[in-house]
Amino acid sequence: MALAVGTVAPDFTTVDDEGNTVSLSDYKGKVVVLYFYPKDDTPGCTKEAQSFRDNYQQYQDKDMVVFGVSMDDQASHKAFKEKYGLPFQLLVDKDGKLTKAYDVEGGGYSKRVTYIINAEGKISYVDEKVKTDSHAQDILGVAG
Repeated sequence: MALAVGTVAPDFTTVDDEGNTVSLSDYKGKVVVLYFYPKDDTPGCTKEAQSFRDNYQQYQDKDMVVFGVSMDDQASHKAFKEKYGLPFQLLVDKDGKLTKAYDVEGGGYSKRVTYIINAEGKISYVDEKVKTDSHAQDILGVAG
């Protein structure tokens, strides 16, 4: 069961596809879309990532941050990001700590769940029924 709306989003520090350190606390005051997905470069995950890529300007226009998270390593994330021209950061969760903290563990992979974290650091929306090809638009519709 995913974390509930109104829950304080668990803080984390990890690295992204480029090896940069990323902490959720650095984005306090911004709306963060944290989307978990099972595996880099698989059909559904690719559609979902492309959906965010194709709508990314709208997220930037709303000053929203998008992070993709899976249990793949940095090299896999980097290759996936380059192959599909993804403009947002992919966060490394090789040890599964983020996946567990956000309660989306699927038995060795991250379940496909998206959280919207508001400017105060609380979860304002949870999507556990992701439609991969329209997901970014669906989230924009909810985020306003």
